[in-house]
Amino acid sequence: MVNSSSLIAFVVGNDAIFVHYGLINRMKNAPMLQAVLAHEAAHIANGHIVRRMGNLASARTASGLGLALAAVAAATTGNGAAASGIAIGTQSSAQRQFFKHTRAEEASADQSGIRFLKAAGIRPSGMSEVLEIFSGQDLLSETRQDPYLRSHPLSRDRLRAVKGFVAAYGDDGKDDPTAAYWFERVKGKLSAYTRAPKWTLRRLDETPYQDVRLLREAVAEHRQSRTKQALSAIDKAIARRPKDPFLHEQRGQILFETRNFQAAPAAYARAVKLAPNDALILSGYGRALLVQDDVRGAKRALENARSIDFRDGSMMRDLSVAYARNGEQGMAALITAERYALSGRMKDAGIHAKRAAGLLPAG
Repeated sequence: MVNSSSLIAFVVGNDAIFVHYGLINRMKNAPMLQAVLAHEAAHIANGHIVRRMGNLASARTASGLGLALAAVAAATTGNGAAASGIAIGTQSSAQRQFFKHTRAEEASADQSGIRFLKAAGIRPSGMSEVLEIFSGQDLLSETRQDPYLRSHPLSRDRLRAVKGFVAAYGDDGKDDPTAAYWFERVKGKLSAYTRAPKWTLRRLDETPYQDVRLLREAVAEHRQSRTKQALSAIDKAIARRPKDPFLHEQRGQILFETRNFQAAPAAYARAVKLAPNDALILSGYGRALLVQDDVRGAKRALENARSIDFRDGSMMRDLSVAYARNGEQGMAALITAERYALSGRMKDAGIHAKRAAGLLPAG
């Protein structure tokens, strides 16, 4: 998930799909979001990104991911400043083309994506519904187009071809109640955090699931510093789904961000017990323990989070603090170097890596 309101989805390696929250907020149903993911998965499966990785370090490393995301920033926003300080060995024009798929690649990914959707029992017409959002923008100048079109070229022929694929494969997928619920929940939470709280509170009744309404209400009230109301709403949601780790995690976040540092670790601990291998939950738990000065517990939770997913910059920052407080300055420097590399700040990464090399034993 990328913290940006623009309508973008992309891949930079074979193990992750990146989606800007703005694109999810524009989706109207689960099959539309599933179609986006199927299309990006098809770019991976069809080998469209393999040759591009030759222009960068491996995207499976912190530095490679930082470089790749810097290229994405320049390519999808057209803002070279977003990638300032990044030495990827290409000119600005090359950056803009780095993630721009050809029309042949798009046709291939469309057909494969529809085939994936059909095999999974998902309604394939979600893909044509996504493309219709951008219909007509291909006639605009590139600077006025939505950023999605700068990496995924759209034409009337492409839209007609997708509708043809849907007709050929059949649009008889069944609605999945589980997918519908989680779509409403992810979109509901994202919009509650990214739209004005008053906007969210006015639209609570549009959400068909009571626990999702309560979650959205809790977030909106929390963002208005109405902690009592926020906790009341999240507690009601937990009462409906007591074994849902992410609701307990949300409670922990509300407590932590309102400086209720005594109670926050207990909420996070409950979430960890229910989802012991979720990197984000472990990261929040480690942060709460760190504030309580439980350095050993914090370091253990944060290292577990890092072993699952190293791409969380805030987790890496907290882990470096935990090492520093524990007197392990070499490891603190190493983790800080990796965190800077993740954001593409290679000069800063080099400074801390050199320091780590001087403090840590050989090997």
